[in-house]
Amino acid sequence: MDPITRLGVVGCGLMGSGIAEVAARSGIDVRIAEATPDTAEAGRRRITDSLDRAARRGKLSEEHRDQARARLSFTHDLSDMADRQFVIEAVAENRDIKTDVLRVLDKAVADPTAILATNTSSIPVVDLAVATERPGQVIGMHFFNPVPVQRLVEVIPALTTSQETVQRTRDFAGQLSKQPIQAADRSGFVVNALLVPYLLSAVRMVESGSARPDDIDQGMELGCAHPMGPLRLLDLIGLDTAQAIAESMYDEYKEPLYAPPALLRRMVAAGHLGRKSGRGFYTYDA
Repeated sequence: MDPITRLGVVGCGLMGSGIAEVAARSGIDVRIAEATPDTAEAGRRRITDSLDRAARRGKLSEEHRDQARARLSFTHDLSDMADRQFVIEAVAENRDIKTDVLRVLDKAVADPTAILATNTSSIPVVDLAVATERPGQVIGMHFFNPVPVQRLVEVIPALTTSQETVQRTRDFAGQLSKQPIQAADRSGFVVNALLVPYLLSAVRMVESGSARPDDIDQGMELGCAHPMGPLRLLDLIGLDTAQAIAESMYDEYKEPLYAPPALLRRMVAAGHLGRKSGRGFYTYDA
């Protein structure tokens, strides 16, 4: 199969910007859609800063950095995705928002064989696929944060996804120098099905007063050789994102271990979302 040369990315937050950066560094023309000029500019700065850091650290030459920048373009209109061969939505982890985006993309992308991928971390892919007129070309492609560093991609076919779409998606992951694993279309897939109960258990330990956040994190980092403890990881993921994933998994399985603890809900309600807000289980510089 021919490699993907024209990629669309919808959303330029942490995940969307990382996906766009990796694709641009891989020689792919990337068109990014954002809702407003301000959010588009914030996304552009995020990618530019990341490319500059890579160049300063010697992981990317200045020439390759400039070439990657030149492959990026921005739009506020999803109809500008018409010529894309592959489009990845990376908007908020909200079923209604993702469904609306995929419906619009379904009409906007001209090639009926083009793939529409969702970067969902918990929503069943089939629920999104059936909202389009091309369910055979809809698939889950779940990247991990930070995208330029993490090599894993979960490839999640829905019941409706064609085998050709699965293979093209796995091949595309290879183009991005990512390692794909295939997961069943069940909420949480492989990684979050194992990870989320662990993270929520750490929140419950704090909630019950059993241990302090720093002691929990040091226990897992020093005692189990984890690169990052569960509460620091929650702050990196974003507590609102973690709550959304947990709620989606609880909706599907009704297992108490997937239910977001009250402390997590209160922190999200207070705007203590982790690194992105400056405060979560720890505090961060702006």
